Amino acid sequence: MTWDAGWFALMMTALVLGLVGGFFGARWLFKRELKKNPPVNEKMIRAMFMSMGRKPSEAQIRSVMKNMNQNNL
Repeated sequence: MTWDAGWFALMMTALVLGLVGGFFGARWLFKRELKKNPPVNEKMIRAMFMSMGRKPSEAQIRSVMKNMNQNNL
């Protein structure tokens, strides 16, 4: 009977460690990919302004990027 309880405890421990390790591993990979390939960059903001028929100044582009970076913390 004790063999079954030990086996069960080992499997539950492995499951918990796998879930915790998988969570932190996936989180690290996701952050790394977002840093390499940000979802929005200055070219995209410039294109968005141009599609609305406006020529953006550099100050406007920097302001939009700053606001987006602050909101994505």
